[in-house]
Amino acid sequence: MVKKGSILTVTIADTVFPNKGVAYVDGERVIVHDALEGQTVRIKITKKRGSKIEAKILEVLERSPLEQEAPCAQFGTCGGCTYLHIPYESQLELKTRQVLELLADAGIQGFEFLGIQPSPNVTAYRNKMEYTFGDTEDGILSLGLHRKRMRYEVSPVAGCQLVDEDFLSILDAALDYLRSSNVPFYHKKSHQGVLRHLVIRKAGTTGEILVNLVTTSQGGLELAGLVQKLLSLDLMGTIKGILHTINDGKADAIQVDALHVLWGRDYITEKILGLTFRVTAFSFFQTNSHGAEKLFTVVRDFAGQDLGVVFDLYCGTGTIAQIISPQAKKVIGIEIVPEAIEAARKNAQLNGLDNCRFIVGDVLAELDNLQEKPDLVILDPPRSGIHPKALDKLIAVRPPRLVYVSCQPVSLARDLAVFSANGYRVVKVRCVDMFPHTPHVECVTLISRVENI
Repeated sequence: MVKKGSILTVTIADTVFPNKGVAYVDGERVIVHDALEGQTVRIKITKKRGSKIEAKILEVLERSPLEQEAPCAQFGTCGGCTYLHIPYESQLELKTRQVLELLADAGIQGFEFLGIQPSPNVTAYRNKMEYTFGDTEDGILSLGLHRKRMRYEVSPVAGCQLVDEDFLSILDAALDYLRSSNVPFYHKKSHQGVLRHLVIRKAGTTGEILVNLVTTSQGGLELAGLVQKLLSLDLMGTIKGILHTINDGKADAIQVDALHVLWGRDYITEKILGLTFRVTAFSFFQTNSHGAEKLFTVVRDFAGQDLGVVFDLYCGTGTIAQIISPQAKKVIGIEIVPEAIEAARKNAQLNGLDNCRFIVGDVLAELDNLQEKPDLVILDPPRSGIHPKALDKLIAVRPPRLVYVSCQPVSLARDLAVFSANGYRVVKVRCVDMFPHTPHVECVTLISRVENI
C-alpha cells in the first residue's frame, strides 16, 4: 500500500492537464507534479487523502522519448517555461489530447473538433514580462523570474526564449544602473526595501515599448540617470514611455498607490485585425499579439455574419467586442473592472465604432438590467470560469448561440457540462496555442440551443 512519505521508482504512464504525470503503484493512481509520460523517476509521496495521491520528483532516472535538450540554461529552475524541452509539434499534440480528455470526462461529445492553431511565433512571442528583484547567493542585486515552486527566490533570465532581445537589453540596463545606486530590493518576509518589479510591455505589432519600474515609497530614488540609460539603448523597437509605480502593498502583486510618468506617455498601441488598441501599464491584453490575431479570427468565424445584438460578457478592455462589431447591429460589453471599461470606451472611440456599449458591473447583476435579448453571447471569463449563479442566469436568458473563450480547459469542461444539461449542445471546438512551452492553451467553443441546430 502506498503511504505518505514513501520513496518509490515509477514510470510515468500519462501526462494530464496541467503538466501532471500519472503513474500507477499497486493499482493506485499517483499524480506526479512536473513529470512527463515515458520518464522513469524516483518520487516521494507528499499527499494521500483517500484515493487522491500526489508525489514530487526526487530524481529523473530515465528521460522521456519526447524530451530534448532545452535551449535555456535556466530551464528546470525558472518558473517561466514547462515544455521547453519538448519539440513544439509534441507540445501541440499533448495539449490537444489533454483538452479532448477533459471534455470527454465531462460528457461533452458529438462536436466538430477543428484541431489546434499553432502560435505564429514559437519563441519571443510574449509582449509583456513582469520581472522581480531579489539577490543572488553572494548578495548581489538580481532581476528575473520566480524560481519554480519558490515564493521568494529569483532566477536569472539570460537567454530567455519567451521574449526578444529588447526585453533582455532593457532588463540588463536597468539592473546595471540600480546595482550602482545601491538601492535595496523589497524583502517579502520583512516588508522592507524599495525595488519590487520591472514590467516591460512591447507591442508585437508596432514595436512600441513601455517600461515600468515598481518600487515602494521606503527610499528615495534618483531615476533621471535610469531614463537616460534606457533611452540610449540600441533597440529593435521604440520606447514610448518610462513609468514609475509606487506600490506599498504587502501582497506579491502589483497595486498602484501612485503612478509617475518619467518620460513619454503612459501607453503603447497594438494593431489587431485592422483595429488600434491603446494598452496602458496595467491593461489586460493577450500576451501573444500575433497569437491574439489567430484567436480573435476563430472567435469572429464562430460568431458568424449579420448579427443583431451581441453580449460580450467579461469583456475586459473590449477587444473582442470591437472586433465583432462590424458583424453586429449592437455589441454590449460587461466588465467589473472600471479601468478596463474606461479603456474599452476610449479604444472604441479611437476606432470610430459607434455600435459598442460598455457597462461597468458584475455579470450576475447586469444581466437583470439589460432590456435587449441577445442573438449571440460571447464569454471570456477568468480562469475560474463562470460563476454558477451567473451561469444559471445566463441560461435563463436563453441565448440561441454562444461563443465561449477559455484559457482554462478544466473550468471550460465543467461549464460546458452545465450548458449541455440545460438544452444546449457543443457544436465546434478549436484550440489556439497562445503560450508555447507552457501547459496552457486557449479553447474557443461554439454552443447552440438544441432547437437552433
